[in-house]
Amino acid sequence: MPQLLKVQNFNVSSDGVGAGENQSLERPFGDGVEPERLFKWAGATASWPNRTEPGGTRGLDDYLTRDFSHNIGAEIMGRNKFGPQRGPWADHEWQGWWGDEPPFHTPVFVMTHHHRPSITLSDTTFHFVDGDPAAVLAQAKEAAQGKDVRLGGGVSTVRQFLDADLVDTLHIAVSPIKLGTGLRLWDTPDDLLDRFHLDVVPSPSGVTHHLFWRK
Repeated sequence: MPQLLKVQNFNVSSDGVGAGENQSLERPFGDGVEPERLFKWAGATASWPNRTEPGGTRGLDDYLTRDFSHNIGAEIMGRNKFGPQRGPWADHEWQGWWGDEPPFHTPVFVMTHHHRPSITLSDTTFHFVDGDPAAVLAQAKEAAQGKDVRLGGGVSTVRQFLDADLVDTLHIAVSPIKLGTGLRLWDTPDDLLDRFHLDVVPSPSGVTHHLFWRK
């Protein structure tokens, strides 16, 4: 089986916005974006990894939450997903938003133009790499050892790999809220139909799952 580059459980508003401007420590998703409004469909499922109480929903939302890590051997993310710093790494004590137990459990390749040594937290090693999307994907596929690679975001990074025509499948969860401004994944899902098939599946949670796979 070929290795795939997959976007999974990526959340946007009904007008295609996945993050706000002016990301900071206080506002990891930028101005005007409350992540719980975009992610509540996943947080309500029985399989949500941060669930502290029994229960939770089943069905499609739960299946997609469980599928998030299936056959994933490496992750690629943009620097903005790793943290709010810009320019040279002034603070090497910053080791990401996730604490001592990151949720990835694979090698992670953080795209940045500024060198920084790799760091390992639990079973996740973050590599800080400078390269074009094709070069970074080649590194990630080698590290994945035959498994698929997840493209974790943020919005600009997903757009960069889409523009390079490197993405094989996408699952975009569209929440029934309108944000108006921010970093937009698309103007309309139809923007991707020149290269992808699309199934649109509404969920009882109110979110609509958009499932794309390469033609």
